[in-house]
Amino acid sequence: MLQTAQRTAKSKGKKGAPASLGEAAAGKAAPPHDRFLEAFRWMLLARTLEEKLVSLYRGGQITGGVYIGKGQEAVSVACGIFLEKGDIFAPLIRDQAGRSAFGEPLIDVTRTYLGSRLGPMRGRDGNIHRGRPRDNQLAMISHLGAMVSVTVGALMAKRFRGEKGFIGLSCIGEGGMQTGSFHEGMNIAAVEQVPLVVVATNNHYAYSTPNDREFACHDLIDRAIGYGFEGYTVDGTDLANCLDVIGGAVKRARAGRPPQLVVASILRLSGHGEHDDASYVTDEIKREPFARDCLKVTEQTIVDLKLVDTETLAEWRRDAATQVDEAISTAQKEAAPEGDEEDWCAISTRDLVDSLE
Repeated sequence: MLQTAQRTAKSKGKKGAPASLGEAAAGKAAPPHDRFLEAFRWMLLARTLEEKLVSLYRGGQITGGVYIGKGQEAVSVACGIFLEKGDIFAPLIRDQAGRSAFGEPLIDVTRTYLGSRLGPMRGRDGNIHRGRPRDNQLAMISHLGAMVSVTVGALMAKRFRGEKGFIGLSCIGEGGMQTGSFHEGMNIAAVEQVPLVVVATNNHYAYSTPNDREFACHDLIDRAIGYGFEGYTVDGTDLANCLDVIGGAVKRARAGRPPQLVVASILRLSGHGEHDDASYVTDEIKREPFARDCLKVTEQTIVDLKLVDTETLAEWRRDAATQVDEAISTAQKEAAPEGDEEDWCAISTRDLVDSLE
């Protein structure tokens, strides 16, 4: 299975991939089509998982909210797939594809959503504020712009310890880009010249607020020069473009270039959360090129270029469904936290499940 192969490879200190894809055993870079197919499988796994979570939510089996990344998977997977052991990753609520490519086990996701006391949040959080500090995946906070500063702080800590060759990647939406904490984080990143990549996804609505009520500049990438960043734009519906542009930004940051800002253009293909019907999205904007479904676009590209046959695609879908079902079944059988048995101390103290040593 894809998740199993990925975990095995990471235990050897290398980025994992499905057995038929990914990097060669000798450590050579994966051919472009192999990287493309690997990324597609992570996208497919994320979509399959989130569709199942939506079903559970609508069936009353998930308490709290469900927030999915439908339409954002190509951007997200490109954020996680190029990161290496020792890198810092700060994903957000729509970054399941990137989380999976970076190494997050499916069981962490299902345990968090279903309230298992064995999950990384011990049943204390119902959706996406999970993380694994030991593995350098930061647990996001809802004040989204603040995660840039947190990532900068983690990078500076690694620098103070004398570590070399690492980078950090922080995700943000265009709504979060309008917060004061985001501006502060970008400024200190450039002043300190930390090896940072910020990937901003412009999904054209900050919840229900459209772009023209969020910012007045022609394009958000115009801000890069003011911050002291190198800036690039990307079509967020085009996986090959995402891999090329975001992968290039990661490479430049690792080589010591100034901090990198990538702005991707997409349309969020769901409501802000499953509680939101997105009725404010106009029919006109749904016809824009950036409103394409990146998963469908990627699959059509695979078919058109004959990268794999239809039976292989069907097998990948079955494999993704099997992994998701197994992770959900396991979490559903596990106990929820009991108030009279839990030590409800602050999660940042000794009882944090994944505490740093």
